[in-house]
Amino acid sequence: MVFKSQSKSYNLRAICSQVVFDVLDKGVSLSNALVQCTNKVNDKDRALVQEICFGIMRVLPEIEFYIQSLMVKPLTGKNRIIHYLLMVGIYQIVYTRVPEHASVGDTVNGVMSFRKTALKGLVNGVLRSFLREQDELKQQFLAKGNTTLHPSWFIKRIKHAYPDQWQAIIDNNNQKPPMWLRVNQQHYSAQDYQTLLLQHGITSTIDAQLPTALRLDIPVAINKLPKFTEGVVTVQDRSAQHAAYLLDPQNGEAILDLCAAPGGKTTHILELAPQANVLAVDIDSERVKRINENLSRLKLNADVIVGDGVKPEQWAKGKKFDRILLDAPCSATGVIRRHPDIKWLRRDSDISELAKLQYQILVNIWSYLKVGGTLVYATCSILPEENSLQIERFLKETNDAKLVEPVIQYLPSEEGGDGFFYAKLDKI
Repeated sequence: MVFKSQSKSYNLRAICSQVVFDVLDKGVSLSNALVQCTNKVNDKDRALVQEICFGIMRVLPEIEFYIQSLMVKPLTGKNRIIHYLLMVGIYQIVYTRVPEHASVGDTVNGVMSFRKTALKGLVNGVLRSFLREQDELKQQFLAKGNTTLHPSWFIKRIKHAYPDQWQAIIDNNNQKPPMWLRVNQQHYSAQDYQTLLLQHGITSTIDAQLPTALRLDIPVAINKLPKFTEGVVTVQDRSAQHAAYLLDPQNGEAILDLCAAPGGKTTHILELAPQANVLAVDIDSERVKRINENLSRLKLNADVIVGDGVKPEQWAKGKKFDRILLDAPCSATGVIRRHPDIKWLRRDSDISELAKLQYQILVNIWSYLKVGGTLVYATCSILPEENSLQIERFLKETNDAKLVEPVIQYLPSEEGGDGFFYAKLDKI
């Protein structure tokens, strides 16, 4: 699908439906789908595209219920894209301030972007039926009891792992995430940067535990953050900021950041220890570019290479490290509120496969840690199979590994950080 961008000839609703189609039918991550499509729109419209697409991923079962209730048979095959266009129209009516007539009219016009003129009447009819019946349909959806807006396999797992906390986890996953900043203390203290933010009309709260962490009262675009391009501040969740502090990097040490992309933790390590010798490794060559971009913006230096964590012998070349941060590939179930497409892209069967991969990387990289060195195992998951159970097994099977302090499992919280797991191990 080609949308013109220089003259405002694109249909925003059609672009949104293409993004949703790419995620749900093609399995593309929402972040990547948005990058592919939003370069076609102006800045103002880009914000609305993101709001609609993220919103649909958060409340997908609800929107699906409304469409199924209003249509005799589903749209399939080459007409499937129009199903997602209907999603966009209904989401706008329910969850945005876009006037109802504009939501209907612009969505109907979006049909033309896909050359499906024969379906304009269908789209118009479904949306106008929804306008008439929406109150009743909302009551029917609530009566069904499927208000968690999460897949059943995930609900089952977290009920088992967190019998007293699962509902709070679900509730927080369904909220928009807070925006956390990490202040580069080589330039500013958190207090001084908070003052600078206030001068630009941005209010914030300093975290009580982390000296670098600031939570914005209202999220803003990064180009609104003062001195962002100069490397004074980085957008990074509060829970993720704990990684570098737990690692406790020191100047002069050889430090490995494994599975490092996009580089948020790499740069934090260097902010804490600018003279450390850091090697950042990731298997994804495209995401490795992001590490270099972040290092460049912050004017920090590290060696960055593409490498497979399962096969360190291919890139480590016998080198040993004083400290290793293993940010293991995981289900990302701790960051669902930030990436709601995870709910629909992840499968129950993925968890065991991810756990195998994580353990393989952990075992294989352990021999590259110096005696007396420290490894921090981290995930952005809240599932024990990827976290505490991994560490329990590793300690049983590894004679020279010692747990330095109790493992940490953060759960997503309304004004706090995302769900993250940490275990700090020493080699004895």
